[in-house]
Amino acid sequence: MRKLAPVLAALALAATACGSDGPVTATVESRTLTVFAAASLTESFGVLGKRFEAQNSGVTVKFSFEGSSALVQKLTQGAKADVFASADQANMDKAAKGDVIDGQPSVFATNRLAIAVGKGNPKGIKGLADLAKDGLTVVVCAPQVPCGSAAKKVQQTSGVTLKPSSEEQDVKSVLAKVRSGDADAGLVYVTDATSAAANVDKVDFPEAAGAINDYPIAVVKDAPQAQLAGLFRDFVLGEEGKKELAKAGFGAP
Repeated sequence: MRKLAPVLAALALAATACGSDGPVTATVESRTLTVFAAASLTESFGVLGKRFEAQNSGVTVKFSFEGSSALVQKLTQGAKADVFASADQANMDKAAKGDVIDGQPSVFATNRLAIAVGKGNPKGIKGLADLAKDGLTVVVCAPQVPCGSAAKKVQQTSGVTLKPSSEEQDVKSVLAKVRSGDADAGLVYVTDATSAAANVDKVDFPEAAGAINDYPIAVVKDAPQAQLAGLFRDFVLGEEGKKELAKAGFGAP
């Protein structure tokens, strides 16, 4: 019996650990990664977020998609986030000046403008100059928003002056007005017009080449999930990120 005692004790311990419901398994730590990203990244980052979750057990990616200028304002006012992806360098520079990002930002994509019109292009819009014609309801982004800054630059370099009926706070709001029929046309990104191809048509114009936007990404300073934020940034910059962004119509850095 003395020789069997250690064996019996071990068996008893194993039985306690297993219990009636089977062996105890280690629990995976739940972590939430908060990403502030430009509205034009909604579709592509949505896909990449799901893939990142699948490759990192217990991780949930929470996105906040808005105009880049609004996101910078939130960060400088103390909003907590882990990653910031901007639709232009100017707003990332504001974030850096406000001391809310950590390290050097990396450009991961480029984008350019296109004209979104109703299906079938009922107004027969062929280029940028057509948007200045009387009788058209045209919407653009506000000047402080990257797509609005690009629209302003395009007008300056082309000599075409638009008289928009409204200036929206992000590119998705411009697109929504065209989709609903509240506007005849809107200046949006190529990627946004492509993602909404079932509801709008896209008109490319050569002047857009003069206002290409760089998209930088950075880890936010004092990020609650700093290590995970670095992994997500690298994921976006990596091969999977490049392929998904190219599929959505973004240009290479």
